[in-house]
Amino acid sequence: MAYTRMHAIKTTIGKSITYICNPEKTDGYRLVSSFSCSRETAEFEFRSSLSKTPRKDGNLAYHIVQSFAPGEVSPEEAHRIGEELADRFLKGNYSYVIATHTDKVSVHNHIIFCAADNIKHKKYLECTKNYYVLRNLSDELCKEHNLSIIAPTKAKGKSYKEWKESRAKNSWKDKMRLDIDEAIREVNSYEDFLSRIRAKGYEVKGERTDGETLKYISFKAPGQQRFFRGSERSLGAKYTRTEIIRRISEKTISPVKSVRPHEQDLLKRTAVRKTLIDTSTDKFQNSPGLKYWADIQNLKTAAAAYAEAGNLTDLKEKIDSKSREANSIRSELNSVGRELNELKEIRHYLLQYKETAPYRQRYNNAKDKEAYAMKHDEQLTLFDGARNKLKQLGIKPNISELKQVENDLAELENREADLAKKYDSVRNEKRDFEQKYRNITEYLGIDSDKEVGRNEHQKSRTQIVL
Repeated sequence: MAYTRMHAIKTTIGKSITYICNPEKTDGYRLVSSFSCSRETAEFEFRSSLSKTPRKDGNLAYHIVQSFAPGEVSPEEAHRIGEELADRFLKGNYSYVIATHTDKVSVHNHIIFCAADNIKHKKYLECTKNYYVLRNLSDELCKEHNLSIIAPTKAKGKSYKEWKESRAKNSWKDKMRLDIDEAIREVNSYEDFLSRIRAKGYEVKGERTDGETLKYISFKAPGQQRFFRGSERSLGAKYTRTEIIRRISEKTISPVKSVRPHEQDLLKRTAVRKTLIDTSTDKFQNSPGLKYWADIQNLKTAAAAYAEAGNLTDLKEKIDSKSREANSIRSELNSVGRELNELKEIRHYLLQYKETAPYRQRYNNAKDKEAYAMKHDEQLTLFDGARNKLKQLGIKPNISELKQVENDLAELENREADLAKKYDSVRNEKRDFEQKYRNITEYLGIDSDKEVGRNEHQKSRTQIVL
């Protein structure tokens, strides 16, 4: 992404060229180039061309600044892009000097070209149209070099309030997608899906598959005013009627059978969160008394797990339920994290705009703009970067909205913290259930990776009495 600005030089050609060619800023002149002149004699060559033009408007040269996003481009590539920009914009008619500065966070090019062309000695026409030609050329070069650009749009920037309301619509969509995904995971047929999504409070239309229905399936969540289509443009390709049916049909369903009645006769005790004792080691095999004690402890552990679970089928369902809940919270956490990053970026650029806007105002009012620009080059570059970045985000640079952004950030950070606590709690509950499940299946000798109730262990539990 490159930002451009341009202003006229009226009195300080020599000083301006000396400034942009500063060896401390250009890696010892390595990042300095010129066309139809040399950096050492450019001032005199410019004045020679200017002496041949009949138009005396006071403009001696023009100074272009092209600044790139931090870390997006190397100094060498930035310099090449600057040369291409100057060549395309000036079309070989004007002498110029280009220097790439590397002393700031943002690598940026300075291009100074003579106000009079070398062929007909006509003065460059300074107007808004030509500036937009320059900016569009810069964007084209960024595309060619795989750099980001500010996408053109006819829409005006929004206030932060308008932007926030627009983002809320997308949040509705994110939650809708999560609810649809969850419903798909929970059902075995399209009909069950429709029932499940309606049970969540959604209205559905266009759900029929007999060819006599609307083109799209559409959903409306509780509290919403309108339906959202299950189309590629609205919710995404995964949420069309055809894709929902396909996703349900391709699910692999592994039913868990109920355990046998005699397995439910284990004594029910308060659940104990611990693992079974491994009695296969020599320590237990060589000591019948110690092994008997360990067997009793294992039976108590398994019984305690059974007391809370009721049966393995119920326990497996609890594990699956907690897993779905954890995934849902994790998705919500990711969504909140993305919102936080967006708001932090907005806050950063609003603050940057606030800090540098006075420099831009003083530059606009300065009699010698070039001298002021040389003195405050960094602040003016940061101002352009903040203004253009906010424009890219679709937000008007209004510093009065900083307080609201800060409030929203604090609210989101609190929400993120609450979700993180809830996520940890649900994961711990899931781990508890998983441990109980392992305790029971290991004690009974059931392969937990296979259907419950199969491959029972050969040992007789009736020999162990509590």
